[in-house]
Amino acid sequence: MASSSAFSAQQHPTRSISLPPKLQHPTASKFETKINSLKTFEVSTTVSTVTPVSAESLENSLVELAEIYNCVQELLQSSTTQHCLLHHQNTSIVDEALEESIELLDSCTNIQNLYHKIKENVQNLQSAMRRKGGVYSSKENDISAYLSFRKKTEKDITKGLRTLKNVEKRLAIPFHFNLDQHLSMVVRLIRELTIKTVSILRSSLIFLSCPGSKTKWSMISKLMLKKSCTTSKKGELSIYDAGSVDIVVLSSLHMQNDDNAALVTANSTLMMFEHSITKVEIAVEGMFRQLVQYRVSLLNILTQSL
Repeated sequence: MASSSAFSAQQHPTRSISLPPKLQHPTASKFETKINSLKTFEVSTTVSTVTPVSAESLENSLVELAEIYNCVQELLQSSTTQHCLLHHQNTSIVDEALEESIELLDSCTNIQNLYHKIKENVQNLQSAMRRKGGVYSSKENDISAYLSFRKKTEKDITKGLRTLKNVEKRLAIPFHFNLDQHLSMVVRLIRELTIKTVSILRSSLIFLSCPGSKTKWSMISKLMLKKSCTTSKKGELSIYDAGSVDIVVLSSLHMQNDDNAALVTANSTLMMFEHSITKVEIAVEGMFRQLVQYRVSLLNILTQSL
């Protein structure tokens, strides 16, 4: 059964950055505007108050986050930042950012793998349902196998959430080095960006979570069967989360053998889910590429300071 920890990861309230006018480097100002407008997600442990995160919202936030990393790279490569770092003679700032970047890259890789595995299993289930036509009994084993796989992924999700939580805890420790005003601003922006990254990557994992217990399955099944998807502003159907899709698929197991309406609903929901996770998967890949470039910028700074 899925671990409840996947549903208990709480997000911190959105914080706004406000830089003093004299510290407003043009790129820093652009960073401030973008990151303050970036939507973060709140996850509740109470089923009745859970706020679903749509695949569309998750995709948009990942794309916005990747754009913010471009701003950070511009700031790191600016002459002012380069000058300050070279004269600071202390690599601790870059060392911390490098350590965080490798953990974020690992998290992105693990999330990509999870999305890919789930998409493969969704495609396999769809193929089995099409291949076996309207024969209910022949599909039952395939549906059960898919749901069993989904529950196994919860271990990977819980592990990923734990890794992100550790990054978050380290960021709560104040940075004690004596820095000039510009470097203090750079450190603060990098830390804020890392916090936002942790928040959105966490949401990417929670999106894939299974309902946490048999009680939760029964409590939210009626609600989520109606809310498993919604129409976006673009007129496209958007999946709220993988758990709601699981419930739609599970419900098809409890229908009468001669009632294929539930199977049709499950199949169409799986098609929408595949489309949604593909879009999020692509956005995570884009985020990964930006993190690689960000890490390269940090390594270049470290090389120049040696």
